[in-house]
Amino acid sequence: MEYDAIICFETHVELKTETKLFCGCRVAYDIPPNTEVCPVCTGQPGALPVLNKKAVEYAIRAGVALDCTINQRSRFARKNYFYPDLPKGYQISQYELPFCENGCLEITGDNGNPYPVGIKRIHLEEDAGKLVHSSDSFDDADYSLVDYNRSSVPLLEIVGDHEQNPLRSIQEARTYLEKLRQILRYIGISDCKMEKGQLRCDVNLSIRPRGAKGFNNRTEVKNMSSFRFMMEALEYEMKRQAEILESGGAIEQETLLFDEVKHITRPMRSKENAPDYRYFPDPDLLEVNLEDKFVNDIRSALPELPHQRVKRIMDEYAIPRDDALILTKDRDISDYFTACASHCRDPKKLSHWIIKELFRLLKDASFAIGECPIAPKDFAELVNLVSQGNVTPGIGRKILDDMFKTGENPESIIHKKGLKPIQDDDQLAVFVDAVMDENPKVVSQIREGNLKPIDFLVGQVMRKSKGKANPKSVIEIIRGKLGL
Repeated sequence: MEYDAIICFETHVELKTETKLFCGCRVAYDIPPNTEVCPVCTGQPGALPVLNKKAVEYAIRAGVALDCTINQRSRFARKNYFYPDLPKGYQISQYELPFCENGCLEITGDNGNPYPVGIKRIHLEEDAGKLVHSSDSFDDADYSLVDYNRSSVPLLEIVGDHEQNPLRSIQEARTYLEKLRQILRYIGISDCKMEKGQLRCDVNLSIRPRGAKGFNNRTEVKNMSSFRFMMEALEYEMKRQAEILESGGAIEQETLLFDEVKHITRPMRSKENAPDYRYFPDPDLLEVNLEDKFVNDIRSALPELPHQRVKRIMDEYAIPRDDALILTKDRDISDYFTACASHCRDPKKLSHWIIKELFRLLKDASFAIGECPIAPKDFAELVNLVSQGNVTPGIGRKILDDMFKTGENPESIIHKKGLKPIQDDDQLAVFVDAVMDENPKVVSQIREGNLKPIDFLVGQVMRKSKGKANPKSVIEIIRGKLGL
C-alpha cells in the first residue's frame, strides 16, 4: 500500500542577542561551564526576570519575514516540567498569546511548483541548560553534569501547521528546513549553526493511505541537529509506521529519539499534550503590548529576503537563475558579489569567477566568504582584465591564487611576477612562425580545410609564451599567415 506523509517541524532557533532573555548574562559559546550564570537564569528564590527587548524585536522580524500575523498583545506563560537542566522546574514560554501566528514559507514542492508551507505560530521562550553525559575513568561510573550557560538563552520556536499545507515528503522537509535557515540568517537573528545547537528541530510525522482524509496519530522525533540524521529518521519512521498499519496495529502518539549509531528511532516517552505542562500566565512578567510604530519600524527595516535578492540579481545583472541561486544561498556571498559588481564591466563573467574560482580557493582554505582576503574591488579588477583580454584566463587564475595568498591587487602581482601579457603582434608573430615551422603536418591539414588543428597551434604558442599571449590575437595571426 502507498502512503501520504504528513510532516511538520517544531524548529528551535537560538537568537544572537548579546544577553539572555530575562537577565544580563552574556550569550556565549565555547566558554567554561557555568561561568555565565546568575540568580535569574539559575532560578534562585526571589530573582525576577526582565524581558530582553532585542529578543522581542528578533521574534517580530522572523514573523514579518515568514508572512505571519503579528499579535499586538502577547503573554508569557510557565510551562511546567521537571528535568535537571531546568533549574526553576518550569520554562518561561508562550502559550495562548504568542507573538506571531498564521504564517507560511513558500518552497518549491516535489512537483516543481511553488508550495506555501503552513506556519501555525512563532513564540519566544527561554532555552534550558545542557546535560553533559560522561564516564569516570577511575571507577567506570556513569554520571551527568549540568551546564547552565545556555539556560535562559533566547529561543525562538517556529511551529509548523500539520493541518494547513504540511510538508508531504522527506525531500520537501529538507527543502523547508534549508530555506528557513537561509531566511533566518538573512534577517540576522541567528547564525543557525546546527553543530553548536543554534538550530534544532523536533520532527512530527504521521502517515495515511494515499488519498485518504483525516489524520492518524503522529510521532515526534526530538532534538534533530543534522540534516542527514533528520532525513534518516524520517525514512526509518515512515517505514516503521507503515509496517505497523499493514500488520493491523495502531500508531501510538509518542516522543522518540533517533539512534545515530543504529539509525533507528526508539521511544523516549509518551507524547505530551498542553494539559500535561499545566500552562498558566507567568505572574512575574507583564503582558507585552506592541505599538504599531515598533512593528512598522521592524517591517520597514527588514533586509532583502533571498527570493527578492535572486530576482534583483537576475534582473539587474542578467545572471542566469541557477547562478543567482548559488550566489544568494548565503547572504555574505551575495553581498560580496554585489560589492564586486559595482566595479565590474562583465557581471556574468564575475559570477562565473566567483562560483568556479573563488569558491575553489575558499574551500581549499576552509574559509567562509567573510574571511576572503581579496577586496571586492580587486577581484572585480582581475575579472575586468580577463574580460578585456588583457590577461588570459590561465594567467588570471595564477594571479588570483597569489591575490588569495597575499591580499595584493592584481596590477601589483602582474608587475612583481612579470605576468604582463604580450600585446605586440610582431612579437606574437615570432612565436607563431616558430610553432608553424615545428609542426608542418598540422599546417598542411589546416591548409587542406581542416580548421580544428588551429587550436593545437594556439596551445603551442601559449606554451612558448608562458601563457602571456592573447589567444584571440594568436588565432588572427595564424589565420592571416595561412590566408584563411
